[in-house]
Amino acid sequence: MGDTPPEAKAPLSRVDEMSFLDHLEELRWRIIKGMVGVLLGVIVAFTFSKFFIDEILLGPAYSDFFMYTLFGYDAVDLVFQNRTLPGQFFTYWGTLLVVGFIMGAPILIYQMWLFVEPALERGEKSKTRFVAFFISALFLTGVAFGYLILTPFALQFFTQFQISDAVRNDFDINAYFSSLTLWVIACGIIFQLPMVSFGLSKIGLLTPEFLIKHRKVAIVVCFILAAFITPPDPVSQFLVAIPLLVLYQFSIYISRITVRRRNREIWGKNGPPGEK
Repeated sequence: MGDTPPEAKAPLSRVDEMSFLDHLEELRWRIIKGMVGVLLGVIVAFTFSKFFIDEILLGPAYSDFFMYTLFGYDAVDLVFQNRTLPGQFFTYWGTLLVVGFIMGAPILIYQMWLFVEPALERGEKSKTRFVAFFISALFLTGVAFGYLILTPFALQFFTQFQISDAVRNDFDINAYFSSLTLWVIACGIIFQLPMVSFGLSKIGLLTPEFLIKHRKVAIVVCFILAAFITPPDPVSQFLVAIPLLVLYQFSIYISRITVRRRNREIWGKNGPPGEK
């Protein structure tokens, strides 16, 4: 009686009238349109391939990269080798495909939002539009962090680390681009932590109390994850772990707001019994 949330009858929408196959067809076309956006990004990447490879992808490999100057870091140039016959060919294609995907990812995310939009009420559409923008912004922020912060310090660590003066560091070009794309994409995914918190809190599977209770465990996990995706030096690990901890704290804030709004939607303006 008193603890039962009030029921709200929602009018039938276009989504209610669509069959399961109609939903699959709609999803298929949204994915196709999103992949067209990714394809456009790939076309741009290949059209300006020389710029992306020489200035962007190989930028952190040069000692005059602007981030080294900004941090006052005494950097050295990397020396590359190609040790396999098709090495440069596959590296060229694979790396530019990743660049194209990164540029086209916001369009893919927007198409996924258009698929979800019809199921939302008018007031929720603007909120979900903001969510789609926020997902893209966090992903691109993570990519920028991986490229501008993590990658330069990781490269210089490996470049200047030597077990003996008799051993020279000459790096395989394929390994360089693989590491670069791994660090950048990993940071883009990791920066989605606040949105994961938002989604789980929205459906009632996560609470801010749970996040606060397990904060000490999260600190350990953040440093383990940072150690997994960075070189084995403390500077790089802290460069990744500290933003992760900031994102975790931000996730607590997001969860608190989301749970409060969810409770008010279910129980009314005063919230559930006992909520302050």
